[in-house]
Amino acid sequence: MIPRDKESRYYRAKERVDAIKKFYTSALSYVIFIGFLAGLNYWLDQWNYPWFLWAAFGWGIGLIFQGVKAFGYNPILGKDWEERKLKELMKEDEEQTKWK
Repeated sequence: MIPRDKESRYYRAKERVDAIKKFYTSALSYVIFIGFLAGLNYWLDQWNYPWFLWAAFGWGIGLIFQGVKAFGYNPILGKDWEERKLKELMKEDEEQTKWK
């Protein structure tokens, strides 16, 4: 039998691997589809108006957010911010219950 701690770490790691895999699949789809749209734009318009950039920009923003989530990058709150905040709030709650 696998201890609960190892089991939960395994499932968290598996979820993260799945998220990274989805990100890479989305990135490949992005490159292929935007390349196709760029070729279509060139073939139809000869670059008079590069309309494919609107699709590239919109989809690119979504892809960036997906990558940030998949790789756990959080430049605003820093690494392990959530865990530190949980410990801080639990400590505050413990101190409040002592005084009651």
